[in-house]
Order: sequence, then structure tokens, then C-alpha cells
Amino acid sequence: MSQTKQAVVAAILNAVIVGLSFIFVKMALTVADPVDTLAHRFTLSFVAALIPVLSGWVRLSIRPREMGALLPLAVLYPALFFALQAFGLLYTTSSEAGIIQATVPIFTLLLASWFLKETSSWLQKASTLLSVAGVVFIFLMKGASFGGNALGTVLILLSALSMSGYSVLARRLTRSFHFIDMTFAVALIGFLFFNVWAVARHLADGTWGQFFEPFQHPRFVVSILFLGILSSLVTSFLNNFALAKMEASRLSVLGNLSTLVTVVAGVVFLQESLAYYHVVGAVLIVAGVIGTNYFGMKSGKRKAEEASGSI
Repeated sequence: MSQTKQAVVAAILNAVIVGLSFIFVKMALTVADPVDTLAHRFTLSFVAALIPVLSGWVRLSIRPREMGALLPLAVLYPALFFALQAFGLLYTTSSEAGIIQATVPIFTLLLASWFLKETSSWLQKASTLLSVAGVVFIFLMKGASFGGNALGTVLILLSALSMSGYSVLARRLTRSFHFIDMTFAVALIGFLFFNVWAVARHLADGTWGQFFEPFQHPRFVVSILFLGILSSLVTSFLNNFALAKMEASRLSVLGNLSTLVTVVAGVVFLQESLAYYHVVGAVLIVAGVIGTNYFGMKSGKRKAEEASGSI
């Protein structure tokens, strides 16, 4: 399997896990508040990352003094991404947030072209917009309401930008760091950030005893296992692995498949209805993803041929 195909498989697996994670987030939030959920989620993620390192199964090549170079990466995601998203949802609707988050591939395309000098054909750009249009169409047809205020919109927009910034920065850092080192750094900083936030809040409110109460509920334990190990650690690994082998702009479009997975999961596990607009939106998403990667591979082959010809 070529490196590009490996990256595509990793990106698809990442989208599947992210798409399923919404069900487990809903389950967890029926027991714990968002900040505590994030703290427990990244605690489990860090522990899962630490076990193979301490046991010798995985060896990190990064030195402690080099960890600071990866700090901006972890600040963008998970710290800023989840924090801005959590506060943004307090002031806007989930439908509006979903539409804004769907623009991540567009932001990534722009940032990658500016900072990474990634080039894309007009057919790739059109395919990216087609995929984004599929996501937006589903949310609009579900009855998206723009009832939030400007603050919520700005916070969700900044959340989308932080995700795009993470993809671009991670793509650049993969030239200097191994993707396993990057995954460990993200897990460590996410663990520190959200636990300091949650613990400080409980100490200030005098509710420290409530911090571990959610673990009394089996539903929360199952949810946090999925979110901590699969939806945080494994997705970070898959994302960093794919970014080491694929352009950031192409990878971000594959992320739109998570919307399709969420729709299917809702129908299968939550008995939600499947409407015609789900099918139409799914066709647009898949067509956009295929088009972006197909024309991207053609462009890559053409550049390689031109480079070999010039030599």
C-alpha cells in the first residue's frame, strides 16, 4: 500500500471514530458537565499513551527540552478547539456550530496555501466546496436555526480556525518530529490543560467531591473509554500519521465524512429517521471527498513527472 493510500485509510478511520463520538459525547453529558468530561477524557487518553511508553513498547525520540516546540500544536488542539467550542455552544445553536465547523476544509485550504505553499487545482477547490456544501445542506435541511448571538458565532469560528491551524502546523512539524511524539505531546498537554481547568473550578466552587461522581454511572464509564482512547488518542495518532504523508488541505476534506458517519449512527443506534436530504448531502460529501483526492493525486503525479523530466 502506497503512503498516500495509507494516509487515506487513516483519515477515513479517523472520520469514522469522530462521527461515532457524538453519540458517546451525548451519553457522557447526561452525567457530567462539559469541562469535567473533557478532563476525564484526556486523563484517560494520557494514561493510555503513557502505558506503552513506560512498558517499553513505544520509544519516544523527542527530548524533554524539545517538547516546547510542540506546545503551540497542543494549544490549538485540543486546548483552544474544545474550549472555544464549549463556550461557543453556550451562545449559539448546535446547528449553527455544525455549519461553521464544516468550513474547516476551506480555512485549511487557505492556510495551507499561505504557510505551506500547498497548491491545488481549481477542480480540487471545487471538490472541497462541494463536500462542504453537502455538510451545510444536511444541517440546513434539518432545520438549522441561527438563534445565537454574535459572540457564539465568533467563538465557533475561532474554534474552526484553531482546527485548521492545527492541521497546517502539524503538517509542518511532521518534517521535524515523529508523529508518535506529536501524539504523546498532544495527550500530555490536553491532560494538563483540562484537568487544571476542571480542578480549579471545583475548588473555587467548593464542589471537589463531585469531580469523580460521574464514574459511578456505567454509561459514563463506557462513554469516557471510547472518547478517551479512541476519540482522543487514536484519532490524534491517525491524524498525525496521515498529515505526515498527505497535504493538510486534502486531509481536512476527508474529515467531512464524519458527518455522514454521525447520520448513519443516529439512524442505526438512536432510531433517528433517514430523510432524503441526508442522502443528497451524503452524495455531495462523498463526491467532494473523492474529487479532492482524485484530482490531488493526479496533480501530485504530474508534478513528480515534471520534476523528473527537469532533472
